[in-house]
Amino acid sequence: MVARAYTVAFEGVDARLVEVQCAVSAGIPAFSIVGLPDKAVSEAKERVRAALGAMAIALPSKRITVNLSPADLPKEGSHFDLPIALALLAALDVVPAETAEQTVALGELSLDGSLVPVIGALPAAMAAAEDARTLLCPHGCGAEAAWVDAVRVIAPRTLAETIRHFSGKAVLAPASPGEIRPAPKRPDMNEVKGQERAKRALEIAAAGRHHLLLVGSPGSGKSMLAARLPGIMPDLSPHEALETSMIHSLAGLLDEGGISRTRPFREPHHTASMAAIVGGGRGAKPGEISLAHHGVLFMDEFPEFGRTVLETLRQPIETGEVVVARANAHVRYPCRFMLVAAANPCKCGYLADPARACARVPQCGEDYMGRISGPLMDRFDLRVEVPPVAYSDLENASGGGSSAQIAKRVQSARDRQRLRFRDTQGVSVNADLDGTALTAVAQPDGEGQALLTKVATRFGLSARGYHRVLRVARTIADLEGAENVRKPHVAEAVSFRLAFTNEI
Repeated sequence: MVARAYTVAFEGVDARLVEVQCAVSAGIPAFSIVGLPDKAVSEAKERVRAALGAMAIALPSKRITVNLSPADLPKEGSHFDLPIALALLAALDVVPAETAEQTVALGELSLDGSLVPVIGALPAAMAAAEDARTLLCPHGCGAEAAWVDAVRVIAPRTLAETIRHFSGKAVLAPASPGEIRPAPKRPDMNEVKGQERAKRALEIAAAGRHHLLLVGSPGSGKSMLAARLPGIMPDLSPHEALETSMIHSLAGLLDEGGISRTRPFREPHHTASMAAIVGGGRGAKPGEISLAHHGVLFMDEFPEFGRTVLETLRQPIETGEVVVARANAHVRYPCRFMLVAAANPCKCGYLADPARACARVPQCGEDYMGRISGPLMDRFDLRVEVPPVAYSDLENASGGGSSAQIAKRVQSARDRQRLRFRDTQGVSVNADLDGTALTAVAQPDGEGQALLTKVATRFGLSARGYHRVLRVARTIADLEGAENVRKPHVAEAVSFRLAFTNEI
């Protein structure tokens, strides 16, 4: 007799069903696992043997063979312990075979039979729901998996509880979803003195999810401004929160099954490797650009990142997804993030400071900013110079508008975009606009079109640059509550475009 249970193998955010087949047959006593298992999966037989022994369940003196199908799909991770144990228990008639076959299980076994939480419970729950099966997972993963309404989640603490549940002796109640984590307290934009133009750029970027580059001398407030960006951004929608949480689940970042409605804010150090930024490494884990999905990726000291790392950002910025190529598979992760980069104008940082003039003007600045290639620079919608703050501004009691006031305007602009794009597939904010959809909603009036044509001709805007100006102009119009894009909106969008490149 061959008993079956099911589990999942992760390919990016996709969880592929794996059939766990267990056969107990006559022959030399052995316990073997086949189906392209990695080291952690191969070692599962010893953890299963010890866990069953802790419950006084002895394995028969027969040949036990576990096959993980499809056999050509790599199997990685310790979450295969529980489905292997469940299939084996079904083959030994300890639990009903029909019930085990209707279950998707994942979890790691301790030697005493307790179940250890594993990553990926949320994507596994999605896969179980699509296949109309029950999900079995450790108690520590139950609150996370239960966020998927369409699946019944059973979350025992031990393998003994699992057996009692499936045999009907002590049926467990389905797990309940975890709590929505409250938004952390964020620093207020009102604390930033001066820098009104940079604040305006942040408001536009937050309203339309536009990529932003801040360039200024050390201490001018670039990092301070970026740290306050999450405080003016709207909360994640339920769909966005679930999609983002699936990625964080694979990275092991969900705390006690709680899901946050706050947009992620990731700030990797400039020494981060390419695998850390775009994903990869052992198990092809998601990188920072995917962990920032539907949120902000802040890259301080932008030119200090490795050239290869910077150039790999170009395609994900355009497509909203990254494909991590491996020898035997291609793993896809979504990464529709807003890139906010900060940089000094030159290596010493004081290129434009008359009090501490750079000794290598202009070569120092050209060499330093030259580390950002033209194609990558072309993908920044907004480019802002952040000058040193005047001492008179530091003495002012108020720094201008608060984060709450700016957030209210940003939310109004996002509401207009959500209403406008409710029937447009793949478009949620102005930054997603392209082709005919962009022309339909962002076509400026006669004066605005004449100005944009003049600027594009005079400064040699690329086609990408031309379209990005239109997207920003549409966002500026939304912040103003205007139905159509007019000349002032185009003029402001152009003013944020022509900086730090050879376009000016």
